Amino acid sequence: MTTPDVSVFGPDIVAKAGELIGRYPESRSALLPMLHLVQSVEGHVSQAGVQFCAEQLSLSNAEVSAVVTFYTMYKRKPCGEHLVSVCTNTLCAVLGGDAIYRRLAEHLGEEGAPLKHEDTAGTPGEQGSITLEHAECLAACDLGPVLQVNYEYYDNQTPESAVELVDALRRGEKPAPTRGAPLTSLRDVELELAGFFPEDEATYRAGVDGPSAAVETLRGAQLAADNGWTAPTMPETPPALPEVEKK
Repeated sequence: MTTPDVSVFGPDIVAKAGELIGRYPESRSALLPMLHLVQSVEGHVSQAGVQFCAEQLSLSNAEVSAVVTFYTMYKRKPCGEHLVSVCTNTLCAVLGGDAIYRRLAEHLGEEGAPLKHEDTAGTPGEQGSITLEHAECLAACDLGPVLQVNYEYYDNQTPESAVELVDALRRGEKPAPTRGAPLTSLRDVELELAGFFPEDEATYRAGVDGPSAAVETLRGAQLAADNGWTAPTMPETPPALPEVEKK
């Protein structure tokens, strides 16, 4: 079998891989961030990416592939400039997530051929290209239906607002997320997920700072504070567990 060509991962990526390895007592522990590093170069984990990680970490290709195929954040097909993840888990689906996904699939697809899960509208990697995917729970039930672009949140969406959002992305715009850091490209985010940020503090802060808590999320805590509600403290000696009937 032909060995994949890893030359796409130049000296700078090799240096970053070495830095990742140095962060862990066992080199194989660097595999997860190294896979994000690979995705920052190619927009997905190719066979060359698997080979590169295996060589850097002295693992077999099978060991690397087992991890790649387990985690959904590692993509096996080239992704667009932006990854749009629509939550279609129970609550978001009931609130309109399924309708949002269907509308985007039709809007981004061809006539009579809507996009399927992890399909891309446009040429992968080029400006304005978009990969669409179902997402299993984005942990924002209080703000549903939600979607993410490159893992940044856009809350309280409708089919119409979601179409406006992807149209702006296709024009090269970067609409501000509802909360979190300013929007960048998927490959830039993958580099951050690998653990590499600008060395300049101001540039770093500008890239990651942003509102993170929503009014809806804090409403319960605010109600408790306004009404003086507190949870009972744990007793110093917890009550004994009931006896279990012997079989």
